[in-house]
Amino acid sequence: MSSPISNPVHIIGGGLAGSEAAWQLASAGIPVVIHEMRGVHATEAHKTEDLAELVCSNSFRSDDPDNNAVGLIHQEMRTLGSIIMAEADKARVPAGSALAVDRDQFSAGVTEKLAAHPNVSIVREMITGLPPADWGQTIIATGPLTATPLAEAIRGLTGEDALAFFDAIAPVIHFDSINLDVAWFQSRWDKGGAKDYLNCPMDKEQYEAFIDAMLAAEMASFKDWEANTPYFDGCMPIEVMAERGRNTPRFGPMKPVGLTNPATGRRAWAVVQLRQDNALGTLWNMVGFQTKMKHAEQVRVFRMIPGLENAQFARLGGLHRNTFIKSPVLLDATLRLNAMPNVRFAGQITGCEGYVESAAVGLMAARFVLAERLGKEPLPPPATTALGALLSHITGGAKADSFQPMNVNFGLFPLLDPPVKKDQRKPALVARARADLAEWMAVA
Repeated sequence: MSSPISNPVHIIGGGLAGSEAAWQLASAGIPVVIHEMRGVHATEAHKTEDLAELVCSNSFRSDDPDNNAVGLIHQEMRTLGSIIMAEADKARVPAGSALAVDRDQFSAGVTEKLAAHPNVSIVREMITGLPPADWGQTIIATGPLTATPLAEAIRGLTGEDALAFFDAIAPVIHFDSINLDVAWFQSRWDKGGAKDYLNCPMDKEQYEAFIDAMLAAEMASFKDWEANTPYFDGCMPIEVMAERGRNTPRFGPMKPVGLTNPATGRRAWAVVQLRQDNALGTLWNMVGFQTKMKHAEQVRVFRMIPGLENAQFARLGGLHRNTFIKSPVLLDATLRLNAMPNVRFAGQITGCEGYVESAAVGLMAARFVLAERLGKEPLPPPATTALGALLSHITGGAKADSFQPMNVNFGLFPLLDPPVKKDQRKPALVARARADLAEWMAVA
């Protein structure tokens, strides 16, 4: 289906996916209208009205394009002119081999660039139903906090139940309240900068007392309709990890491997890591400490951590409900809704998980719309690329009956043919991805 190039594309949602989609289209000369409800309707998780606000971590995870699928998708998005990656690079703060950002600077940068673009209009309103026919091509990028009326309209059209899970937010601490006589600066295995992470050590007795306190803490209550909603394993509350086994946190976000406490010259029993959360270095995020404890309980329990005895919290942890659709059965290979082909979905509502993954799906949705506007058949990126591997998973590679949110990872990539030795696998996958992306870009 092609439309006159002068007709705007409507994008519902101004998060990472919607912002990326808008930038891709506007940069190609296509007018877009972003419909964003924040400004007239708040959400449980957002704090500002800026586009592309980061509500969980401030990390875009690994920025290593040679050894990590997340780093590779970063590189692919940069190659394709991503606004999300460009503004993330500008707002970068120290985080070892990861890409972490000053979240306020990042979202403000995205907002300013889109608001200033002559092909972009931003309308602050809640969309409560399916897009009207006269909108033409539309991208729904409402994210994990899709407003209930729109979610119900989608459910009514598709006949498929939307799935939901909880996403937990980690606390942020004021740097000047951290006890540096106890905590020390070190990146795991000394990767990246020497001061990229702050480490708070625990001996066995302290760890056991901390686990006991978490398990006994009062938790946020759920509404009846939320009671059976599963957690996404990649963003599991720290106390839920502990419920699954007392040592689970110690082999997860609290693992002491690769860290040496300079006060003892030895490895601690467990370590709580904090990562810089803003460019000034005044705020630090508790890595992997998403939580559903009540706020007063968080203050009490987290101050048991050595080095955080007097911690002052800029933001306490919390929960929000994420909604996503059964993309493998509802969408085609170019993210079109089978029941309404002028509508595409993008971002976390499709069942991808993570900031960059959300933006990446927005990028692809926009390029598919652009192809149609130019009278071309949309061509998905090869499944051998990071973009294509993620797209293939959410539009058909995953089993619909057990579909869950997924980060990009090398496990989504097609097997190498011929096979290579294990230590050569990642370099071979990366080399193939780069070559295939270049070929795709030449014809897409």
